Amino acid sequence: MRRDQLEHAIRTACQITGQAEVIVIGSQAILGTYPEFELPQLATSSLEVDILPITDDNNITIELADLIVGVAGELSPFEQTHGFSIDGVDLTTAALPDGWKDRLIKVQNSNTAAPSGHPQFIGWCLDKEDLCAAKLCAFRPKDQNFVQALIEENLVDPAVIADRLGTVDARYTSAIENATRWLAYQVNRDPGGRNGPA
Repeated sequence: MRRDQLEHAIRTACQITGQAEVIVIGSQAILGTYPEFELPQLATSSLEVDILPITDDNNITIELADLIVGVAGELSPFEQTHGFSIDGVDLTTAALPDGWKDRLIKVQNSNTAAPSGHPQFIGWCLDKEDLCAAKLCAFRPKDQNFVQALIEENLVDPAVIADRLGTVDARYTSAIENATRWLAYQVNRDPGGRNGPA
């Protein structure tokens, strides 16, 4: 996926939900920090953008998320036309570190605006280490591959990811432990020799 496709997804999700702002919490949130040409292929291979509507009521968030899926989700005419889909999600979708909302990356430009140029919608993308912590708590092979690729390219800091994992809600204790062990192994394995003895 490319940065302009992320921006298109932000604009579309805002138009579908009638909101001025949304949050991107899936792997493509990394495009809020880095353009696609600075990222390894594994980090941009997903053709789905996970969008979290911003509301004060998770029931409303779920309704808006379902609306996004119905209009622009997998197998929708939107996906057939544009080559990627938008998945609406709610706050139960990801295990996120404490303070993640304060570290969101703002994406707003002419490509996130309505065709008339106004309003200019806003997408808030997860911080890169918060994203990696969430992906490791999910702990699917594709999530591990995503984080590993970013670590190997020195695009994220494993120490920061480890710190963030320690602040994820305690109800995810088992996931946190698995993620922490995996991360420690990756750092100690150090295939590039970057962190080993001099």
